[in-house]
Amino acid sequence: MTVPFIPPRRILMGPGPSDVPQRVLDAMARPTIGHLDPAFVDLMEEIKAMLRMAFQTQNALTFPVSAPGSAGMEMCFVNLVEPGDKVIVCRNGVFGGRMLENVKRTGGVPVVVDDAWGQPVDPQKVRDAFKSNPDARVLAFVHAETSTGAQSDAATLAGIAQAHGALTIMDCVTSLAGTPVRLDAWGIDAAYSGSQKCLSCTPGLAPVSFSEKAIAKIQSRKTPVQSWFLDLNLVLGYWQSAGKRTYHHTAPINPMYGLHEALVMLEEEGLENAWARHRAMHEALRAGLENLGLKYVVDEAARLPQLNSVFVPAGVDEAAVRTRLLNEFNLEIGAGLGDMAGKIWRIGLMGYSARQSNVDFCLQALHTCLR
Repeated sequence: MTVPFIPPRRILMGPGPSDVPQRVLDAMARPTIGHLDPAFVDLMEEIKAMLRMAFQTQNALTFPVSAPGSAGMEMCFVNLVEPGDKVIVCRNGVFGGRMLENVKRTGGVPVVVDDAWGQPVDPQKVRDAFKSNPDARVLAFVHAETSTGAQSDAATLAGIAQAHGALTIMDCVTSLAGTPVRLDAWGIDAAYSGSQKCLSCTPGLAPVSFSEKAIAKIQSRKTPVQSWFLDLNLVLGYWQSAGKRTYHHTAPINPMYGLHEALVMLEEEGLENAWARHRAMHEALRAGLENLGLKYVVDEAARLPQLNSVFVPAGVDEAAVRTRLLNEFNLEIGAGLGDMAGKIWRIGLMGYSARQSNVDFCLQALHTCLR
């Protein structure tokens, strides 16, 4: 007879998911109610308000997509890019490459701005791309490139797009709630994130936010949105704040409880305090990693506090170290992706994982494995 699945208890210090606080897990165990129940509608409104706080925006259209962060990315592209639209896509890692794939699949015309993995997006290259393509409609970039730990200057990049009358799509999957994200101050038109990183909820929800300019673009489309499920014209009937909710899909009720609790905890801590905590834990981890002789992939000025990428020392079997960390210490860290596979480790300090006990434990475990 099959027995219930009991997962091992791990310390999650990879590129995501992060450790989930017991409060969030307890919230998800509360009784399930209907997705059109008035009590759940009230919960939806509270989640929207707290997400606006996290994104630092007044955008009315701010809500969690009932799917993981990749669906949040796709929602932005399928709604804002029509066939023939020219899109400048910044690629400095895996997730910029995924943006490019989305542009292609929507029928958009991509203009690729490439930077080396581990480097932030070069604003001058973006200016040059707009100069050569003045008809570009959208600029897409990753704020915090999870594959390398490089953070780009979102304010400058968005300013360049605005100067050329283009909309911006920003990936802030790894940055939201861990490092400053300021949609309104920067002028970001569409942004997407994930519930499982610095928000410290379980995977499966994708917070998104759209500006009034983005909504105007969507409402003036000449072609239907290619995805039925992600068509904002349809989803809005369910997430709108005024009037009667219309059925679109059955929302993941209990994960929404978890996201609500995670956002309550973020409010209790204070957003700027959360940013400061991630920075402080990064500094503590950095000092310890450097004492172990490990070298960072990203220059200090562009280094993302919550995603620390370091080169694997010469002669060390990186996969064997990760396996030992998992089996002997119940500690998960991440491997490199794409061009960085086999060359780097990615150590996450996201949300509830960003605490001193985790930093100390990780450094001691690495010391044991490397000596």
